[in-house]
Amino acid sequence: MNIKKLGRLVTPYVVWLSILVMIPLVMMVILSFFETRGLDFTNATFTLSNWFRDLRDPSVLKALENSFTFAGITVAVVFLIGYPMAFILARSSFANKMVILMLTIIPMWSNSLLRNNALRNLFSEQSFVNDLLSKINLSFVLDIKGTPSAIIAGLVLTFLPFMILPVYTVLEKMDKSLIEASMDLGASPIRTFFKVTFPLSLKGVATGVIMVFLPSFSGFAVPYILGDGKFILVGTIIENSYNYNINFVSTLSILLVIIIFLMIFFVSKVDKEGESFL
Repeated sequence: MNIKKLGRLVTPYVVWLSILVMIPLVMMVILSFFETRGLDFTNATFTLSNWFRDLRDPSVLKALENSFTFAGITVAVVFLIGYPMAFILARSSFANKMVILMLTIIPMWSNSLLRNNALRNLFSEQSFVNDLLSKINLSFVLDIKGTPSAIIAGLVLTFLPFMILPVYTVLEKMDKSLIEASMDLGASPIRTFFKVTFPLSLKGVATGVIMVFLPSFSGFAVPYILGDGKFILVGTIIENSYNYNINFVSTLSILLVIIIFLMIFFVSKVDKEGESFL
């Protein structure tokens, strides 16, 4: 089969992506530069206020600050938990490592809203955990519902697999002879880790960072459920403003797309072969 015939097989995917990705993206770009009544362009007027006025609104700036803060903390916590898990799993002699990986993925098979509502009940004062603590005469009460801690916990539990999988993939593919050579040259295990293992695993780390940061930054379900709606985030503004100001919502969405492309560009510089995405 020649290259031209193989190229024709791509046509359905190109059409599919054009309809579901490119056309909506182009529509959002257009809407961000106009004032319209929804999708009605009858009396549309060109404006830059969505970019130069509305984006500088104090509430929007606060939402961006909150989103960056929550996403940044989530990435840090997920890295501190996920990297050791991936490292231990990759270096273990466990015969069927796929079982452990599946255990990290299985929670994602359930509905995210249900999982976070379950966490919301767990973090409330009336949870079964607090009932159990009271029965064994402990004064500690787990009541963090509606706090930043609850939001961070929900984001970490939701996106932890997105850090473990790419880091594990890179560590598993790593040439073990490099580690052996470092040890033979007299380097301690700790020095070998920081001089050989960790630098070579940065591809997976970069991929994990982008896969955790982006949904943590733009999502609204987890902060809304676990934060009781007390914290304004970018995703919250988009969700609340969609029905009456689609032009500004499009502007915020394009801003998120720009951030996504910048992070993908960063990852492409670190991982030119795309190995950590496999």
